[in-house]
Amino acid sequence: MTDPDPNIIKQILAELRDTNKERRRTAVMKLGMLGGDEAVRTLIMVIGNRHEDLIVRGRAALMLGKIGDTRAVEPLIRALDTPGFQITLNAVEALGKLGDRRAIKPLKRFLNTDHEKYREAAQTALSKLGYRGR
Repeated sequence: MTDPDPNIIKQILAELRDTNKERRRTAVMKLGMLGGDEAVRTLIMVIGNRHEDLIVRGRAALMLGKIGDTRAVEPLIRALDTPGFQITLNAVEALGKLGDRRAIKPLKRFLNTDHEKYREAAQTALSKLGYRGR
């Protein structure tokens, strides 16, 4: 994969700094669609930013799963403990897509949750990672 046009990335990064959260929400989706090194590094930074809008962070987790770069594994594992339904759900799903076995132990704790969506997502992710036990 070739890196996207630097001018396009520069424009999206400017949108990501906008005070309007809707623009930032759209910007993370655009970054994920473009992919590339700069997008991965920026999306990792976004999911770790505790001051960022929860939907922006959740979408960043979603896009990291789409891009498929394993540099996102540890930041996504940390995102599992973030308040907000969508960040956690997207991080669980993204970890399954990344295929890195480091995610197995952190994902196993979601098998026993009362939250059905988390439990189902964890089961799917763990299956993709080759985990068969309990």
